[in-house]
Amino acid sequence: MTVTWTLPEPMLTTPVPRPDLPSGAAAEPKWDGYRALLARYPGGRVLLRSRQGTDMTAAFPEIRDAALAQLPVDTGVDGELIVWEGQRLVFERLQQRLARRRGAGALAAAHTWPAHLVLFDIVRLAGTDTTRWPYRRRRAALEGLFTEQRLTAPWALCPSTTDPATVREWLNTWTTAVGLEGVVFKRLESFYAPSVRGWSKYKVRVTEDAVVGGYTGPATAPRTLLLGRYDTSGRLRYVGLSTTLPQASGRSIAKLLTPAGEHPWAGSSFSAGWGAHESLHVTLVVPELVVEVGVDVARDGHGRWRHQARWHRARPDLSLADVPLFERRPG
Repeated sequence: MTVTWTLPEPMLTTPVPRPDLPSGAAAEPKWDGYRALLARYPGGRVLLRSRQGTDMTAAFPEIRDAALAQLPVDTGVDGELIVWEGQRLVFERLQQRLARRRGAGALAAAHTWPAHLVLFDIVRLAGTDTTRWPYRRRRAALEGLFTEQRLTAPWALCPSTTDPATVREWLNTWTTAVGLEGVVFKRLESFYAPSVRGWSKYKVRVTEDAVVGGYTGPATAPRTLLLGRYDTSGRLRYVGLSTTLPQASGRSIAKLLTPAGEHPWAGSSFSAGWGAHESLHVTLVVPELVVEVGVDVARDGHGRWRHQARWHRARPDLSLADVPLFERRPG
């Protein structure tokens, strides 16, 4: 059957520095997963598409089958793919799911690490384009979809609130207990605008101490820092990469770094981040300098910071014993 409509590009967010709920807006939790739009077309076709446009349908057969069984025909939804493990969100399992994209591998991965699609918007409902509906009407339609279709796992309805106290509760409890990244704010009267940064997001960040194990860039002004923490056996473990240092900070910190002879990371390769394939050119240093950085709550399956750590300052006044130990996630 001919497809007469396509999924829109996703509506996007703009970071904000404070978690205050704006007047005339609703808040939703920001999930640590893959943004995904899904369409159930007439004729039995389902498309699960990433933010970048990648077709992920075959990699998540449980989502495809649930769409065919539970969603109305000619419907499109927007949400976040997540995997739970040990009562927490585990982003790394999603990556492992995508690595097993088709056939028996995808089915086995779906059984081992089942995914959920947390729905927070609806862009088409049983043949009607809903993108020009205000958020409050789209939200009511989404809630109605769950009620009328009696949607069950792998579907989950994203919470939404206009109560500032609830937002504070999410930020104070869910980000640490569950692994949420923060909150998203959406104006109640706003349309769904494809590719437009019309929503706001606040990401929880905390200040952490780490040990400098290496750097990129020139010796006179390092560009980024490779950060580590010691584990209980005394081994230095890599935890993440810093953001680009201001030039003045780079020049200042260069005087505090000593090139390493032997190093626990010798022979290891490092990349600029998730999805980056090119290895960084790294200079290893004696792991003795403590620095303070800002990080969000996103972690990989090994306990490393998944996003770059925001540079704050050097802490030569602290010793290695002052730095928390590396904690590896189970699994």
